[in-house]
Formats: sequence, C-alpha cells, structure tokens
Amino acid sequence: MGSNPLHQVAIVGVHNTKQAKRLDRPELEVLLDAIRGALADARLRASDVDGVNVRSSVWRMSAREAVALLGGRPCWTGAHLGIDAVIEAAGAIASGQCSVVLIADAQAGEYTQRAATSPWTRPANEFVECWGLYTAAEFALIARRHMHLYGTRPESLAEVASAIRTHGSKNPDAVYFGREVTPQDVLDSRMVADPFHLLDCAMNCEGGAALVLTTVERARDLGVEPIYVLGGASDKQGMSYVTAPVWDRYGQVGRRAAGIAFAQCGLAPRDVDVCEFYDPFSFEIIRQFEVYGFCKEGEGGDFVMDGRIRVGGEYPVVTGGGLMAFSHAHTAQLLQKVIASVLQLRGRYPEALTVPGARVAMTSNGGAGALFTDVMLLGKDPA
Repeated sequence: MGSNPLHQVAIVGVHNTKQAKRLDRPELEVLLDAIRGALADARLRASDVDGVNVRSSVWRMSAREAVALLGGRPCWTGAHLGIDAVIEAAGAIASGQCSVVLIADAQAGEYTQRAATSPWTRPANEFVECWGLYTAAEFALIARRHMHLYGTRPESLAEVASAIRTHGSKNPDAVYFGREVTPQDVLDSRMVADPFHLLDCAMNCEGGAALVLTTVERARDLGVEPIYVLGGASDKQGMSYVTAPVWDRYGQVGRRAAGIAFAQCGLAPRDVDVCEFYDPFSFEIIRQFEVYGFCKEGEGGDFVMDGRIRVGGEYPVVTGGGLMAFSHAHTAQLLQKVIASVLQLRGRYPEALTVPGARVAMTSNGGAGALFTDVMLLGKDPA
C-alpha cells in the first residue's frame, strides 16, 4: 500500500445510541449518550479529547459549545459532517493539530409533522418547495434516466432494497429488526416517486452516533481493536436540491473521489470485502457500484442480482440495515455509515450478518440526487 498522512490515524471508539421512530428523550441526552458510549468504547475520558466536532439537529449544538460542555480546554474544532468530518479530523491529527478527536451527532424531536415527509427531505429553495419537489423525486430523476439509457429493471432496485432490509431484519439494534422484506414486497409497496416504491426509500427516525479517532501509535496502547483509515475523498458538484439532478452532468459524482481513495492505499474494488454504501434509495447502490469501478457503466442492474450483494455474496452491502432498516436520524446517519464499517470489521455484528474474514470496508455518503459523494476506505490492518 502507498503512504499517506491519513495512514497515521485510526478509529478507536464507536457508539450508536438506541434508534427509534420516536425516542421520547431530550436530544441533548441522546447526544451525551453517544459521546459517553464512544469514549467508553475507546477506553478514553473526556479529558483526553483535544479535538471536537459535535453537533445536533434541534438543539443545534456547535463544536465550540461542545468544547465548553467537555470542560473548556483549548481544542481543535471541526466543521464538517459524516465522512467529511472523519477525513477532516484525520487530517488534523496527522498534521499535529490534535491527538484525540471526538465526533458526534444526534437528532431527536425534529420530525413533528408526521403527516408530511421529514423536514430534511423538503428543502425550501426556489422552484423546489412551491412545486412540491422533494428528495425522493430528485433521486428518482437520476434512477429513471439510467433505466431509460441502460434498460435497468425495477427488479434490480427491488433486490437492493430487499437485501438491505433483510440485513436490518437480523440486526437487533435496527429500527426494523424482525421485518424481513422480499423483492416482491418492494414491488408491491405503493409508488412514492417513479421508479421508487415505498420500500425503495430510506425511513426517518431519531438517534445519535459518535466515534473517536487518534494516532495509530496511541491506538496501540489503548487495549482496543483499532480500525485504520486507509483512504478518503469527497466530490462536490453543487448545492443539494438547488440544481436539477441531470444524469449526464451529475450521474458520475463520486468516481473521482473513489479513484483518489483507492490510490491513497494502493487498493482496488476487488480488494473490498464489505460495501457499507449510502442507501437513501435503492438505485443509489447500483449507481455507486458503477462509478466506484466494481462494474461498468450500465451494468449495475445485473451486477446486484443473484445474491451478490447479500451477506454471503461477493460484495455484501449495508450489512447492518442502513438508512432503510437501521436508522436515518437526520445527519447522524452520515456518521453511522463509518460506524457500520467499524462494527463489521471488528466482528461485532450478529453471526448472520458477519462477513467472514472481512479486512477492508468501503463506505460512502451522499449521492447523485444530492450532487455530492464522499467515500472512505477502512481496514483491520494499517496501510
């Protein structure tokens, strides 16, 4: 593998709070639960932290406010979300700005209009709110264009949704634990935004998530199993849900980022054991397999069939249930993609969801409908 400053950094602690459609708990309490859990998992204390990126949706916690909450010591603070936040923190550690970074996010109580879609799926932008455009429709435009160009079938989208939801049905921590879904169940569910049926779409719920990063050198002394940062990069092509998601212009977002991430560690798609890809809608998994180089453009629909993306298959995706079955707690779910990779590589999922011998995981945030994609490669072994 090649050398990169990111290789000096490891994830040493992760924690998901309880996730539920409604928690009936104060958001700050949920956030503190996430923070305490991640620090305990890393066998570190709040006094060890000298880098902070903590936020919440309703309380609107900021990193500087969180520094005060943790004691007010001088700290580096981050500003990004999800995978971007992990890359940002890893860069700060590698450049000596801090040595232990805590990243946390939570949402509880934001979704109050239960008769409507979640507020974060209804961006109030010109020509969006007034015409009823919403997140599912943005991503649906991308999917429908791909189907027109390459003959991608609804059955392929249904297989993706079924695989992810079935994985979630076997995860006791998932909101939809015990609710196995067949491809036919997906096709039989009501249409939301053609070609997406209800079960092709992510859910909404409440919960929190946190993780802790430190130097590889310090990680060796903590008595925990570190998971190493192998590579990471981001592609941004514009503001989400402002610019029309035209396939010919934005359908390949993430290709450049994936190429950079693979080059940072000398790996290729064939080396990936677990694909914890972003799953806001079923088609986005198909698109990511194409743009990350697992298959050629237009071949993704066939690529995901015949059990290939289920646990036990060649490229198992979203093994804990993801946004469709585990949780979608506003922006906390962006961190949960990284956490899912860590849990899988540590072997901390139930046996039915464990990928035997997994050593490299690839995870992502975003998608073509949102005009951005962030990718990260994590490993059991240092680069």
